[in-house]
Amino acid sequence: MTQKTSDKSESTRSTRPTPFAQTYFHGTKADLKPGDLIKPGHQSNYDDQQNSEYIFLSATLDAAIWGAELAKGNGPGRIYLVEPTGDLENDPDLTDQRFPGNPTKSYRSKDPFRVVGEVTIWEGHPEDQLQAMLRGINEAKNKLDQSRSD
Repeated sequence: MTQKTSDKSESTRSTRPTPFAQTYFHGTKADLKPGDLIKPGHQSNYDDQQNSEYIFLSATLDAAIWGAELAKGNGPGRIYLVEPTGDLENDPDLTDQRFPGNPTKSYRSKDPFRVVGEVTIWEGHPEDQLQAMLRGINEAKNKLDQSRSD
């Protein structure tokens, strides 16, 4: 159990990893700093027509690399180490529907994630693999748009 000893201690604790807490990866194009909170309610990276109700993270670097490469925005892809501040649930778009169980270790939450660090050295996917993924996402978007117009 952690006890607050002073305001300075609370401030310092909020920008450092919590001892023994599981950290995860979050891929994005946002420029963030340790201590920042990633919150739901921003435009979704995958659906232009709605704000994201959830935010996503993964226990695998590969899934975060996909997130960084596929995120909307003009900046470079970035991968952050994050700690959840609330409950996590399996990401239903990647678990059970596409992959039995949760082999990508991908999760979502309605609660913020606290940035505790950044992975600065990582290698993206080959261009042909990235383009294949983008085609698959566009096909899924087209199906979603068709179902909305029906």
